[in-house]
Amino acid sequence: MRAWVLLSAVLWYLTGAGGRRSSERTSKGFIYGKPGHPVKLYVKLHHHSPVLVCMDFRRAKKETVDPTYIWIGPNEKPLTGNNQINITKTGKLMVKDFLEALSGLYTCTLTYKTVKAETQEETIVKQRYDFMIFAYREPDYSYQMAVRFTTKSCEGRYNDLLFRVLKKILDNLISDLSCHVIEPSYKCHFVKIPKHGLIHELFIAFQVNPFAPGWKGACNDSADCEDITNHNILQARDRIEEFFRSQAYIYYHDFNKTIPAMHFVDHSFQVWLVVLGLLVLMLMLLVKTAFLSIFMELNLAHKLQTKNRNMKTRGESIVTCLWRWGT
Repeated sequence: MRAWVLLSAVLWYLTGAGGRRSSERTSKGFIYGKPGHPVKLYVKLHHHSPVLVCMDFRRAKKETVDPTYIWIGPNEKPLTGNNQINITKTGKLMVKDFLEALSGLYTCTLTYKTVKAETQEETIVKQRYDFMIFAYREPDYSYQMAVRFTTKSCEGRYNDLLFRVLKKILDNLISDLSCHVIEPSYKCHFVKIPKHGLIHELFIAFQVNPFAPGWKGACNDSADCEDITNHNILQARDRIEEFFRSQAYIYYHDFNKTIPAMHFVDHSFQVWLVVLGLLVLMLMLLVKTAFLSIFMELNLAHKLQTKNRNMKTRGESIVTCLWRWGT
């Protein structure tokens, strides 16, 4: 996998930071060069690139005498117009159906003349503009998740330790699916429980993404493997749901009367479907009391322990940690 196809590049592009920092974009969507400063762009695979202008914004506002434009591609060979590369007579470049192999450095050299009116003396001027274009992939969908844990206090190192341990467990749980947890965060709040006093709770949020390092190896050399990544992200969602079900089970059955100060908050697990960057609330509260009662009535506890032994072990490991910290 090429080094430039990184998730950080995707996020940078989606926030719009890449374009604003490195280039000037007009209302028509043209990207102008900057002398001496490479312009960084991120193009989604199988989409058209923006229109790149072989000129900086200030030069474009002035008249240019006898301009010529030479575009050099990532293979260091001159670009010519074809079905995929569109170059206009005024030096504008657009790449259609952008592929990962097309990522790299695109260089344009603008040559023009300046003419002194009084003597008609001509001077040839050359200016080079560099554009770094990176391909990125975006999943058809991913999942945003939220969960809560009680804690002793909103201060202290144990909150951060719990946060890091939980992320590591979830990453290990879905690593064979080439999925991973991204954008994890947490905040601590005071919560007033009906008929109880105030307690401290950690509100933890994270997203599950199907492009962990090495994800391309699961595609079996497929040019575009959305079906595979979509299947993997669904499996990752199911595993994480099952993990927190096991936390609820342990909470109710593995503790006697003494409950550690740091533990999973029942009913707190939620899932949102992220479709093409939009959040669609699915209202999947998967650890409801009703579900757990049915779970007990059908005696699925034994099935959970036998079919998901490794998962249960991971669940027990985090509970053991919480018990140690919270007691």
